Amino acid sequence: MTAGVLRVSVVVPTYNPGECLDRLVASLLRQSLPTSEFEVIFVDDGSTDATPARLDALAAAHPHFHVLHAEHSGWPSRPRNLGVARAKGEYVQFVDDDDWLADEALARLSGYAAENGADIAIGRIAGHGRSVPRELFRVNRPDARLVDAPLMASLTCHKMFRRAFLSQHELRFPEEGRKRLEDHHLVTRAYLLSRRTCVLADYTCYHHSRRPGGDNLTAVRMEPEDYFRSLREVLDIVEAHTEPGPLRDRLHQRWLRIEMLRRLRGSRLRNAPRDWVDQVAAEARRTIRERFAPGVAAGLPALERTIAGLVERGRVEDLFHIAEWETGVEAKVRLKTYELTGHTLDVTVSGRLRSGDRPVSYDRTPDGRELLDLPVEEVPADLLDCSDELLAATDELRRPRLDVVARRVVDGDEFYLPVSFDVDRVPHRWGGLRLMWRGRASIDFRTLDGGRTQGDWILKARLTGSGCEVDATLPLAVSCAADGARPVVLDTRQPPPRPAPPPVRTGPWQRLKRAVRRRLSRGTGRSVRSS
Repeated sequence: MTAGVLRVSVVVPTYNPGECLDRLVASLLRQSLPTSEFEVIFVDDGSTDATPARLDALAAAHPHFHVLHAEHSGWPSRPRNLGVARAKGEYVQFVDDDDWLADEALARLSGYAAENGADIAIGRIAGHGRSVPRELFRVNRPDARLVDAPLMASLTCHKMFRRAFLSQHELRFPEEGRKRLEDHHLVTRAYLLSRRTCVLADYTCYHHSRRPGGDNLTAVRMEPEDYFRSLREVLDIVEAHTEPGPLRDRLHQRWLRIEMLRRLRGSRLRNAPRDWVDQVAAEARRTIRERFAPGVAAGLPALERTIAGLVERGRVEDLFHIAEWETGVEAKVRLKTYELTGHTLDVTVSGRLRSGDRPVSYDRTPDGRELLDLPVEEVPADLLDCSDELLAATDELRRPRLDVVARRVVDGDEFYLPVSFDVDRVPHRWGGLRLMWRGRASIDFRTLDGGRTQGDWILKARLTGSGCEVDATLPLAVSCAADGARPVVLDTRQPPPRPAPPPVRTGPWQRLKRAVRRRLSRGTGRSVRSS
């Protein structure tokens, strides 16, 4: 790119952000991209605190900062649209006012987008009190496609879009009131229209944070009827751009898994009010029956397939039974060996899944199928069948797998490590089969996160199988004194060293006392201890 050309317009909707804005502003002022090559457009949605005056002061102090003051709309869609209309950069990066950017985010992501001729560039995201996509950022993806990359795992708008692409297709956020899933409306359509989408996974660009107290623009409890109405509108977008078949089923799975089933499983279900659960289950049941082809649920792992089947059949009480079971699922992982050679740490691990005092297990039927053992009765065998997940080699995401992850303590950023593993089916004492994971991972601390390794690290084993994904922290603490430095590894299973005994005094008076004790001991036949 030519120096001095306006490469990026950063669009930030704001509403009463308070101190959260400090972190974002500091990150924008630290950007490695020259200030002549990017602009920041704050669009204030009628804040009632000191934000408007503060933004005006920032714009006065920094010529590349601009402020638009808008009448309060109560939702981020209109502020974002106003920002895009004002933007002049080749690319537009959306940022929320309680998030922040890494120092090289704009330079790296715009460079990667230009290098690959991308309409959309997605930078690696770190979550702080928020869940973020994991699988999408396993590797760099210069040409990520909906047919073979987990793009649908990331439907928030915190991405970089080519501005001409947004204009060409009139891509805007919906402004009809407080519409839920407003990101999904724009991003889904953008994915379907994009000539090329790229994913930068080897540098964390975006830090996605939950505002203390949860009082950001969209932190309002989901009202099921309105929420699912908006969700079905997003499904309309998918259906307008795809034909019935495997691709549409794959895309529909995203909303079934994350927006429906995730709300009806585990601790999220157990902790929700019952009347709300009943409403969500009813809306999900309607959507499954009216909008999804049979291949949508059929392509899910057994646990999710079973939950979807129970939802479709209106068996809400059984959902609570499974949620109780799933809440107790944990990974039992053993660190078998570890060895540090220079800068490289090698670890071998084994692991299994349990719920309570019993393994997550399978029953083998006379016809050779393996059915997930769940605490519910009269579930059709086709829902519980795990045989395809264990045997099929066509879809790695549906098969059991082992990952070893390095997590930086200071910011929670995670990195997948090279790992080789096997998953075996072994009998257990209650009958049936359980899965046993075994694997070996290697961590080179000269190259991890591009050599940015200073600080403390923990290692986690992540067991994935049959719809469960569970982490267990390995008992190793790793510390690097500087970027690329040789790591120091502490095995936390070892007891702390015992303090050294006090030095033995050897003066003449001490020698005389010891000689007297020895003589008395010989005379009485028992040991004499000093007080």
